[in-house]
Amino acid sequence: MFFIALSPILWLVIALSVLHMGAHKACSIALLIAAAAAMSMFGLDAKLTAEAALDGVALACWPILLVIIAAIFTYNLTLHTKGMETIKQMLASVSADRRVLILLVGWGFGGFLEGMAGFGTAIAIPAGMLAGFGIPPIMAASVCLIANSVPTAYGSIGIPLVTLGSVTGIDAMTLAKFTSLQLSPLTMLCPFLMTMVAGGSPKALKGMGIMCLAAGACFLLPEFVVASFMGPELAVVAGSIGAMAAIVACAKLFPVHDEEYAMHGDKEEGGSGVTAGKGLVAWLPFILIFVFLLLTSKLIPAIHDPLSAIKSSVLIYSGEGGHPYTFTWVNTPGVLIFLAAFIGGSVQGAGLGEMLGVLKRTIVGLRFTIVTIITVIATAQVMNHSGMTLKMAETAVAVTGTMYPSISAFIGSIGTFITGSATSSCVLFGQLQTSSAEAIGASEAARAWIAASNAAGACAGKMISPQSIAIAVASIGVAGIDGKLLAFAVKVYVPFIIVLGCMVYFGQMIVG
Repeated sequence: MFFIALSPILWLVIALSVLHMGAHKACSIALLIAAAAAMSMFGLDAKLTAEAALDGVALACWPILLVIIAAIFTYNLTLHTKGMETIKQMLASVSADRRVLILLVGWGFGGFLEGMAGFGTAIAIPAGMLAGFGIPPIMAASVCLIANSVPTAYGSIGIPLVTLGSVTGIDAMTLAKFTSLQLSPLTMLCPFLMTMVAGGSPKALKGMGIMCLAAGACFLLPEFVVASFMGPELAVVAGSIGAMAAIVACAKLFPVHDEEYAMHGDKEEGGSGVTAGKGLVAWLPFILIFVFLLLTSKLIPAIHDPLSAIKSSVLIYSGEGGHPYTFTWVNTPGVLIFLAAFIGGSVQGAGLGEMLGVLKRTIVGLRFTIVTIITVIATAQVMNHSGMTLKMAETAVAVTGTMYPSISAFIGSIGTFITGSATSSCVLFGQLQTSSAEAIGASEAARAWIAASNAAGACAGKMISPQSIAIAVASIGVAGIDGKLLAFAVKVYVPFIIVLGCMVYFGQMIVG
């Protein structure tokens, strides 16, 4: 029974890693396999199987796909209006030292893009920008793979953790806080590691210690505070803004002038022609997203409560364990991001027809992603409602016993390695984590801690995901280096996942 329960996951491993099948095709077939297993071996009739799949479709469309489409649309609209060019000029003007540029663009701006858009933009755009500044392409791709690790759990306005909360029934704010704590050593380590990669050895840290420490701390602290009091939506956005501010401040207060790492040419003058007004307009869509999400958060109940009351609930899955699914129509991140994008785009000079054209191109460009997200979440819901996930959890606990928390982050990383998405990993294995935690007798707090480890592990898995590697290769325009980048990423992944295993195992004793 265990291998039958595992069959959709095994299929995904083979289809994506061995057969190199498109994710939308592989996940569609996985849904059929899960449905067949649920009906033939796990006692779910055809009606309930269809309802379970439809329950997954509803979760995929609202709010997950709504947020993804809105976030990518905002980014594409900023490209269309040339606002992104202005942002690039502003970033390039900070320093002529490649170590500083790598931290500012890869770590700070990359984290910002992950928080706002996700889905590859935080690798593709910073890596392409760094290569355009004259940084060796493989180096640019390598540092961006590192930088994109820890923010992944909060990508696309926190959708992986929001989704994890939906599939496990655990409060997303609790998950966001615990994930930040689990990732805290790696968040502090990443700027130091990126700097060493930028210089090819630890000696590149000379003169950069204060900046690296500030870049890590000023990322971690705002992220943790926002995650703890507001939830996952703006946590990494706040962290990346803090990191960029710290890097710029250190570049001005403690400038580094090491000829070995100097970027020759006029790159440092790139932002000299950008006025404050032009810069504000370029950043406006992202600023509005931040403001709208802040104003409608639980921190301001006078706005949050009445808007959240505009909702509809419908019972989709009528079997045991089914509960009404709620559609929140106004106070949901996707709607607010769309509102910010249209306002920001109009201020940047785009007409309604232009913006609708960008939206159409965005949806067309995401068509395979849309199919993938819908089918993988439908698969997960069929597995959850039929008891397939519970069977996998029972087996995992039988093998590992009370040591299970030490491998829970590893399981999350495998989910991202397979699918390329932290959201998909949380959907596939979120219920497995909580079921396993319950099986070893974990307290309610410890169950939340172990569930959060799935998102933390997904961050480590993002570095070695074939999808991430392919995006990095495409962004720098150098073919045939996939193996070299993967070999590099694995060297970082292994210590990362060991650290996370220790954090989760010993941490669950404390929180529990």
